[in-house]
Amino acid sequence: MEFGVLSSFRGDVSPYFSSSTSTYDAIMVAHRNRHQLRSSSCLKIQNQLRFMSSTSLIRSNLRCQVDGASTIHDTSELADINWDDIGFGLVPTDYMYVAKSPKDGVFTEGELQRFGPIQLSPSAGILNYGQGLFEGLKAYRKVDGSVVLFRPEENAWRMRMGAERMCMPSPTVEHFVHAVKQTVLANKRWVPPPGKGSLYIRPLLMGSGAVLGLAPAPEYTFLIFVSPVGNYFKEGLAPINLIVENEFHRAIPGGTGGVKTIGNYAPVLKAQSIAKAKGYSDVLYLDSIHKKYLEEVSSCNVFVVKGKVISTPAIKGTILPGITRKSIIEVAQSKGFQVEERLVAVDELLDADEVFCTGTAVVVSPVGSITYLGRRLEYNNGVGAVSQQLYSELTGLQMGLSEDKLGWTVGVH
Repeated sequence: MEFGVLSSFRGDVSPYFSSSTSTYDAIMVAHRNRHQLRSSSCLKIQNQLRFMSSTSLIRSNLRCQVDGASTIHDTSELADINWDDIGFGLVPTDYMYVAKSPKDGVFTEGELQRFGPIQLSPSAGILNYGQGLFEGLKAYRKVDGSVVLFRPEENAWRMRMGAERMCMPSPTVEHFVHAVKQTVLANKRWVPPPGKGSLYIRPLLMGSGAVLGLAPAPEYTFLIFVSPVGNYFKEGLAPINLIVENEFHRAIPGGTGGVKTIGNYAPVLKAQSIAKAKGYSDVLYLDSIHKKYLEEVSSCNVFVVKGKVISTPAIKGTILPGITRKSIIEVAQSKGFQVEERLVAVDELLDADEVFCTGTAVVVSPVGSITYLGRRLEYNNGVGAVSQQLYSELTGLQMGLSEDKLGWTVGVH
């Protein structure tokens, strides 16, 4: 059984971006036109879609693998760990999902394997040239015991966009979502009880084939592993303290800052380590050209609140289009806030009522202080009213505590 790769990039990709981001609407149209008119120089593209029955066959195949494995744990029981003290770190679970794409650029149906080390050639593309992407999403256990995912198709679209930028094949949206469901089901006992955290899901796409000269890898691996997690910042839903970085930069125009490639993250470790050694929670980066406009925190999008107006840096190629970012924008607009996606000057921090960050790991994290050029700006005495409202609204949807009228949650059965 095979999944189509770039030839199955069907329909409009604009749902992946905020509807108010006009610049990216134009980019997406151009992207689709280029995609339809030319063949990729990096990938061998299928001309026919071949997944008429793929979803049902994979579901059957993987179900047989899980049902037939004598070592599969009873997923109706919770793992025996201290759910009140899991933090945000790796907890080895039971199973991972692995699928391969050989030279034809088509992914196999994949299989569940015991979580553990994987084999890679020393000359694998991921190790030598950093040809890889990752995603992050979460599963939540509801009070009735059922498990739900939050907007997994958005992660699938984002991986596909990143894969094209990194000259890689990518699983279809259907394949991605189904593989995530199977991985969560096989590790269901690791989904924390309601209110105790979530199951963090880490899909990886990497050039696993051996290559010596600079070139796309001849083989790719799509892998998913999971880990139960608590709060990303030790403060939890409490104000974090940021420092503005004006020497190091996270991304540059024309680079890969707008996709979730692995190479975007190691470069922030230096500045982040220096900041944490000084007692700060994380680093807020400025643009690399003017050095005056806000971009991102190390792994979060940033928002600035003034009255009923919420401003956030526009997505223009150097900022990751966060799925939590997109969700918060939509929730805020539904609550009567005016949301502006634009250039946000660092000086605007001086007059802001609140500042908060968003991301899959942090969800919504209020900012208590920002230090810029030696000056410390403080916000609120605790969690700001807007941050609290948006956090409650979004987590209520994610955890199944409120009615999902937007259709953002997906049940795992």
